[in-house]
Amino acid sequence: MLPLVLASSSPYRRQLLERLGLPFTWAAPDIDETPHAGESAEALTARLAANKAAALAISCPEHLIIGSDQVLLLDDIPVSKPGNHLAACEQLRRCSGRTLRFSTALCLLNSRTGRQQVTVEPFDVTFRQLNDEQIDRYLRREQPYDCAGSFKMEGLGITLFTALRGDDPNSLIGLPLIRLCDMLAEEGVDLP
Repeated sequence: MLPLVLASSSPYRRQLLERLGLPFTWAAPDIDETPHAGESAEALTARLAANKAAALAISCPEHLIIGSDQVLLLDDIPVSKPGNHLAACEQLRRCSGRTLRFSTALCLLNSRTGRQQVTVEPFDVTFRQLNDEQIDRYLRREQPYDCAGSFKMEGLGITLFTALRGDDPNSLIGLPLIRLCDMLAEEGVDLP
């Protein structure tokens, strides 16, 4: 098996990838993440996931490189990580009582052959009706300021939802492991 590298600085993606029990390294790719005019959420995430993997291809020429990106569209505007309490409060207020779609793209690049596999995994989240007190209490306890949507589904954030719909709950955290296993198998990686 070619060495595996995760093109991400996200500790959440590293934790997810560790679940597969495969040795890997990680590096933060340096790419421009600005959306293009008129670009759909799916096209944006697919492009960014592929660009993240490609950004490491020169420094990792004999590797399987995993790139991933996620976007939440809220009123047709991509939502990024809030960064602070005030912005997170606003995100959750806007999410309250709504069903929203997260698009998580995955790219596996074989930098030896140039073969690239890309997919976009949708995941729908229905938020409870949240009041300001609930939002503030949640954010002070979990502080998900580095998470798009201002929640950690794998933690206390699960209390914010009435329904989750999608093929792989890991995609909501940022790395669709089920599809990644399929892609790795295409590259001859035996799992488990």
